Amino acid sequence: MKLLFLGDVMGRAGRAAVSQRLPQLRADWGLDFVVVNGENATSGAGLSPDHAKALLAAGADCVTLGDHAFDQKDMLSFIESEPRILRPLNYAKSAPGKGARLFQAAGGRKVLVAQVLGQVFMKRPFDDPFSAMDQVLRAHPLGGLAQAAIVDVHCEATSEKMAMGHFCDGRASLVVGTHTHVPTGDAQILPGGTAHLSDAGMCGDYNSVIGMDKAEPLRRFVTGMSKGRFTPAMGEATLSGVYVETDDRTGKATRIRMVRQGGRLEQAGP
Repeated sequence: MKLLFLGDVMGRAGRAAVSQRLPQLRADWGLDFVVVNGENATSGAGLSPDHAKALLAAGADCVTLGDHAFDQKDMLSFIESEPRILRPLNYAKSAPGKGARLFQAAGGRKVLVAQVLGQVFMKRPFDDPFSAMDQVLRAHPLGGLAQAAIVDVHCEATSEKMAMGHFCDGRASLVVGTHTHVPTGDAQILPGGTAHLSDAGMCGDYNSVIGMDKAEPLRRFVTGMSKGRFTPAMGEATLSGVYVETDDRTGKATRIRMVRQGGRLEQAGP
């Protein structure tokens, strides 16, 4: 199976890049299943129903969220009616929506997608992501109901993302980090056959401070004082993420490539 995961969509620039580029990438690369992290797609904070629909219409089979899952209050009800949107597994137990789901891909094949929030350096103490993920992977072994399994690890610390990769090695097709908006260069297939990338980066304007217009973050770093709100940068965005090929029989990865399309970063793809 040919899988594509795109990192955090950042504001209008990121949404435009996904809408303009993803349909052609699906055709050119023969993609079977696409996951997009959309938790910053609406003004850099959360995801509105309308913007969720736009990402799905552009070719995403599943949209994951994160710690900003419900910053846009309409998502509280919309996620219950749209099964293609996932919030983190270890969010508050009373939160609406699901943190993992089995999806149907091309040819009747099944893909498990699951997301967890990390604990290290995060602002609030979420439930243990490792036990939450272990429960889901035990219920969906590769080679059984799921021909592939994709895990989105949404957290600050690269060490925690790497630990989750090793924890899931041999039990997931891909474990990929999101949240920090900067792509890491450690794409690899782990010893047990799981593809891993510590952070997918963002789909946004990289002439920025992690996707935000530079002026306000620079002012706060230099002076220690704020003058206004952060606003997403509006230049041409780079689609950042990871491409993985898997063996349908085992669900394990056979190939992994970093993806960078458009914008300012050096281009990369399969």
